[in-house]
Amino acid sequence: MENLFKIKERNSTVKTEILAGITTFATMAYILAVNPGILSDAGMEFGKVFAATAIASAIATLIMGLVANLPFALSAGMGLNVFFTYTVCLGMGYSWRWALTAILVEGVIFILLTFCNIREAIVNSIPDSLKKAIGAGIGLFIAYIGLKNAGIIVADGGTVSALNAEWYKGSAGLTMLGLVITGTLLIFKVKGALLIGIILTTLIGIPFKLTSYAGGSYLPSAPYFCEFAFDEIFASGKSIFEFCVVVFSFLFVDMFDTVGTLIGCAGKSGLIQKDGSIPKCKQALLADAIGTTCGAMLGTSTVTTFVESASGVSEGGKTGLTAVTTAVLFLLALFLEPLFGSIPSAATAPALIIVGLMMVTPIREIDYQDYSEGLPAFMTIIMMICASSISDGIMFGILFYVVTKLFAGKAKQLKLPILIVALLFVLKIVVQIVA
Repeated sequence: MENLFKIKERNSTVKTEILAGITTFATMAYILAVNPGILSDAGMEFGKVFAATAIASAIATLIMGLVANLPFALSAGMGLNVFFTYTVCLGMGYSWRWALTAILVEGVIFILLTFCNIREAIVNSIPDSLKKAIGAGIGLFIAYIGLKNAGIIVADGGTVSALNAEWYKGSAGLTMLGLVITGTLLIFKVKGALLIGIILTTLIGIPFKLTSYAGGSYLPSAPYFCEFAFDEIFASGKSIFEFCVVVFSFLFVDMFDTVGTLIGCAGKSGLIQKDGSIPKCKQALLADAIGTTCGAMLGTSTVTTFVESASGVSEGGKTGLTAVTTAVLFLLALFLEPLFGSIPSAATAPALIIVGLMMVTPIREIDYQDYSEGLPAFMTIIMMICASSISDGIMFGILFYVVTKLFAGKAKQLKLPILIVALLFVLKIVVQIVA
């Protein structure tokens, strides 16, 4: 085992790597409750999505550990699952099978881009201000969904949305309490704060009859298998075009999420080489792409590298054994579906809000004094929230970026890939006008 993972070469031990893998799982196990809850709003079955999430996470994380020998774990990405449900399915009106088809295509494209070494080039062509704005916008959107699902904010005819007059009781009150509990755990740097917060909030809900045992078998549920809808895609020209836009949006967000997480976690573990490269980066990106493709086949949203991997790295994880340990725990979690299914949305909502907080931090790094950078970034963020659409936020951000740079006489800052993307969004608008 030491030779397989080069544990001694990286100044680690088997015990340290296993403990690091357990720590990583503890900090990201909340996704097993949150992801099925979000995708069930799109009409999918909780049990099937739970199984798909656990299996796809295990597959991708195993590849990361065995092929790339890196201590990073993967699962269904937050933000991408929100985009899947609330933008594609509930917003645009397409079925979850249509959305899974888009993820399958995105995964296949990802594999091809990884083999051709094109992925990094695309990421590098997008300006830093928009990268940061997209991450921050998704974070705020996730927090908004958490507040909405908890019933803390409700629909209001006069102001679109408003504070629930009874936000202090019922599910809304339980969410607020859970937010305080989870926030306190984070303040004291408790490992697995999000998961512990979900468990404690769930337990507190029992005497108030806000938590009930879901029941069911402890034998693993069967996930979906290849539930795709290619016939729906070719139903009309509009559907084909919107399918391409959705695939691009999944691809776009996943690229930045994974590359950014890899760079951040590799730096924390001391794995970045002197030339700035990450060892076996191509294999790491391939783990992400294969995970996404397998996830689509099994019935879950885009799989990506989790920033929570940093928790295991902090515990000393430096090799693929950390990832393999986490993958094994994901497989064991398959036998705990009834427990995860008993967690109420009021207990997962605090995790959504806090994940939103974690994602919004890059907003402070945007140069708002330069309006050719600040305005597109602001439009990206505000349109994601107000239009309840990640793809629309990206569209407005890129279009405003191109237009403001042209008017500011800074056309040289515009790279060819972003001009092509802007043109595609213009075509989308034209099609909508004509239709």
